[in-house]
Amino acid sequence: MTIKITGSGSYIPTETVTNIDFSSHIFLNEDGTAFPLSNDVITEKFYGITGIEERKYAPADVQTSDMATIAAKIAIQNANIDPETLDYIIFAHNFGDVKKGAIQGDMLPSLASKTKHNLGIKNPKCVAYDLLFGCPGWVEGMIQATAFIKAGMAKKCLIIGAETLSRVVDPHDRDSMIYSDGAGATILEVSDENGGVLAHESASFTYDEANYLFFGNSFNKALDPNVRYIKMHGRKIYEFALSNVPKAMAACLEASGIKIDQIKKILIHQANEKMDEAIIQRFYKLYDKNVPEGIMPMTIHKLGNSSVATVPTLYDSLLKGKIKNQEIHKGDIILFASVGAGMNINAIVYQL
Repeated sequence: MTIKITGSGSYIPTETVTNIDFSSHIFLNEDGTAFPLSNDVITEKFYGITGIEERKYAPADVQTSDMATIAAKIAIQNANIDPETLDYIIFAHNFGDVKKGAIQGDMLPSLASKTKHNLGIKNPKCVAYDLLFGCPGWVEGMIQATAFIKAGMAKKCLIIGAETLSRVVDPHDRDSMIYSDGAGATILEVSDENGGVLAHESASFTYDEANYLFFGNSFNKALDPNVRYIKMHGRKIYEFALSNVPKAMAACLEASGIKIDQIKKILIHQANEKMDEAIIQRFYKLYDKNVPEGIMPMTIHKLGNSSVATVPTLYDSLLKGKIKNQEIHKGDIILFASVGAGMNINAIVYQL
């Protein structure tokens, strides 16, 4: 059975926030003391590590489910299907709908239910549910949809990854500059063509690693201690990713029967340019190979880290020729990979 992506769509917010826009922020240490470096030096060092020049924030009146609905409509149209024929809507996110300036995430009803409602789907057998799996959520949604189709439980699935991370960051934490907003969606269905999902791999490391990403207080001790923000132990995540993600990618590749030289592109979660480059280098080192030029398309420079949205928006942009000097064609083999809160890792080998 061949299971293929037949349509894709994305929503990239229009509000651009550059590194210069952080020049007036008051960055603090974890203990609340003033950070010793100027903001110019902070943003320069930040760019050198992450590769992020600017990021996209959702307009004030746009929620995560709104972005998802737009991306989903494009994917449905791109696949040329009747939305009433969808068997599953799997919506990967982490914080729900967060109104700008609010302190609570809204997940009642689920974002998948909201999106199904927004799409006007009447079919009650179209099952809609949310998936909380950290940044690898969209990839995991693809894996779950593949399992449903293989089991005969579905023929067509809509998988969405969307987030408004800009609304859950601590403005006094330098890590706040990493995060951004966006939405990506794909239609996965049974196909008569060759290729499709060839293999997948997933893992959750929680014994020592569960709290590498967590909700914590602002570094500004004068703010309400009951309001929490996304926080991370960056060095631990970096070391974890370099140690474990290449192994998962290799396990997935071996399960697919595909040789490493057959991979045309690797679409990895756009978390941090230096970390992603190091992961790819470690991966190819496992096979005593050099990293091929142009193997890893990047959007993080202009879009930042939009969590679950990074991989599907990257795929949609690449497929539709929106990334300079990067392209993919029918029959090409690509490798999806992601790592994030949990700590969760996954990968998919896929042939267009």
